[in-house]
Amino acid sequence: MSRLPLKIALRYLKSKKSHTAVSVISFISVCAVAVTAMAMICVLSVFNGFSDLVNDKLSRFDPELKIVASKGKAIENADSIIEIARNTPGVAATVPTITDNALAVYGDKQLPVTLKGVTGEYEKITEISSLVKSDGTYTLDIQGNPLAVVSVGTAVALGAHPGYYMPLQLYTPKRKGAVNPAIPMTSFRSGRTFISGVFEVEQTEYDMNYVVVPIELARKLFDYPHQATAIELSTDGNADAIAVRDGLQSVLGDNYIVQDRLMQHSTSLKMISIEKWIAFLLLGFILIIASFNIISTLSILIIEKNESISTLRALGADNRLITNIFATEGWLISLTGAITGIVVGVLLCLAQQHFGIIKMSSDSGTLLIDSYPVAVEPVDVVCVLAAVALIGILTSAVTTIAMRKRLRT
Repeated sequence: MSRLPLKIALRYLKSKKSHTAVSVISFISVCAVAVTAMAMICVLSVFNGFSDLVNDKLSRFDPELKIVASKGKAIENADSIIEIARNTPGVAATVPTITDNALAVYGDKQLPVTLKGVTGEYEKITEISSLVKSDGTYTLDIQGNPLAVVSVGTAVALGAHPGYYMPLQLYTPKRKGAVNPAIPMTSFRSGRTFISGVFEVEQTEYDMNYVVVPIELARKLFDYPHQATAIELSTDGNADAIAVRDGLQSVLGDNYIVQDRLMQHSTSLKMISIEKWIAFLLLGFILIIASFNIISTLSILIIEKNESISTLRALGADNRLITNIFATEGWLISLTGAITGIVVGVLLCLAQQHFGIIKMSSDSGTLLIDSYPVAVEPVDVVCVLAAVALIGILTSAVTTIAMRKRLRT
């Protein structure tokens, strides 16, 4: 008897209704759930695509691992931490870096910038040398003279170009000593360099106002003779970056934080994740509203099948069996719409992924990518199915209550 409600519900779902309006309303109910499920799959997949895009771009400029101080800005005993990192299995290269704010002056233009001092091994742990435009090179030193590699945003704002005809002046406030209001310039440290190249990461954070210089110049400007604001690492090809991170963290203790690429940009990635699941909840509310059509469909179907209900009762069916039939009918409508919507949504995402049907802008030259990125993840499909199943339970519960009241009369 347990399969009987399913068989009868399937028959009711597939059979032609005596009134055309009932068939139309049933079709609309299935379509409403299908369209909402399809929208949920597509929206979640677009957020996945943007997240993957961010992760891919992070790998071009950010190191695999970074060690920073848990308190304060600088690592005081940088040399000892570097030695520990170099002796850690799986670490291929170790680079101390100094990053802080500075003022860049080029000709008659000036711009607040993020100044980063690095050693010669920096290009081994990032892809910065491949990001430099063709009119320059990634060179930080020539015959003992420091050179700078600036971001494309810095170059545009300052009107700067690679070459040795105009110097780039850098100013930073002194960290130590008293300030003389009568002579403001004595409160600043200054450095002079030339621009050897312009790089573009295609990320606003780095492209707007970034300047990379030799670490010796950064030590002079920021008065960090032995310190470092971070120690950046790369792992060898066979090492697991997460395992190396955990191993370093256990050795260094709570005074330091070892970050992988995702941890270095956790705020941005968390925002994408939060926006993704907020969109999921909003579409879930739309799915609940769409499910009201199912309740209306079942109410009309109950009225239409009044004679069939009388026949079933004459054949010995009790109220529980009849109630289960229409509750199962609601489940079938929800699941039919959900499966249809998920299949169509996945197909649309795959088409977008391979053919780029929907473009982000008519002017593709100004954007990082031409079309919306998408990535279908199994967990999203499971979440959509779970949401439909939960709403199907609520729909069936409402149908059961309404059916019981009708059978009592």
